Amino acid sequence: MGKVLWHVAMSLDGFVAGEGHAMDWMSGVNVAPGVHEAAIARIGAILGGRRGFDAAVAKAPGQVGKQPYGGGWTGPIFVLTHHPDDAPAENGITFLDCGLREAVETGLEAAGGKDLELHSQDIARQCLELGLVDEFAVHLLPVMLGSGVRLFDNPGGQPVRWQRIWDGDPVRAVDLRYAPAR
Repeated sequence: MGKVLWHVAMSLDGFVAGEGHAMDWMSGVNVAPGVHEAAIARIGAILGGRRGFDAAVAKAPGQVGKQPYGGGWTGPIFVLTHHPDDAPAENGITFLDCGLREAVETGLEAAGGKDLELHSQDIARQCLELGLVDEFAVHLLPVMLGSGVRLFDNPGGQPVRWQRIWDGDPVRAVDLRYAPAR
């Protein structure tokens, strides 16, 4: 069985997407050789949220299922939503209207032994609360956005502690990987 992986690129000031879920801020940043390919190789499926999906459709209708990793990854993509009926149809996207545990189980099954990658900060936060995240990988990019989608927004919540499992060999970006501290 694969892992539930919360995997993101983050700005120095803690944002994983710009205003309106913009991702163009990542262009021109180099990561260590092989990091991108290694990430792609372990992903079997993606679970995202409706806000990010809607923002992606607004920018590139008909292309959402072709966009992960700049088009370098293909596979099952699930979008968890309370309103699947009003979602625009997109090739390669399956809309789920169920509980989070069921959505994660569906994604892991579709991943075929590889990892289920979380593409929603709100879903990742909820998965953390339920003890469903197996690993957190973050690539710290040398840019500050000032606003956008925060990595982790949990006002009043308890701190989430992690233990380091791999340092990586950073070239221009810093690669940190953690597992939940038990």
